[in-house]
Amino acid sequence: MRRTSDIYNPDKRSEIMSRIRGADTRPEKTVRALLRASGIRYRLNVPTLPGRPDVVVPKLRVAIFVHGCFWHHHDCTKGRKLPMKNRRFWKAKIMRNAQRDAESTRELEQSGWRVVTIWECELKSKDALTRRLGEVVAG
Repeated sequence: MRRTSDIYNPDKRSEIMSRIRGADTRPEKTVRALLRASGIRYRLNVPTLPGRPDVVVPKLRVAIFVHGCFWHHHDCTKGRKLPMKNRRFWKAKIMRNAQRDAESTRELEQSGWRVVTIWECELKSKDALTRRLGEVVAG
C-alpha cells in the first residue's frame, strides 16, 4: 500500500476535489455581470476555440480567460504558493496548466483573436476591473 501524507482518505479527497468548479465560478460571474451591465453581448465556453475561453465577445473577436491565481500560476501571493504536501505533483500540474494557457493564447492570437486574461486577484477592485473591461471593449 502506498503511503501518502494526505490527512484525508482517497474517497474523502475525491469528494473535496470534485467540488472545485471548472465553469461558472464566482470570478467568471463577476466578469460576466460587468460585461452585461455594459451592454456587451458574449458567449460562454466556446468549444471550437483553442483553450475554450470562459467568455467570448464574437463581435470584437475578444477571448477572455478568467483564471484562478493558484491554478494558473499567477505572479501574486496566492499564485506563487504551492501546497507543502506533494509539492512535486502540484508544481507539475500547475506548470502544465500555465503551459496549456500559453499554447491556447498563441493559437487564438494567430487566428486573429485578442486574448485577455483576468486574474482572480484583479477582482478585488471593482473599479479597476471595470476600467480593464472598458479597455477590452475599446480595443
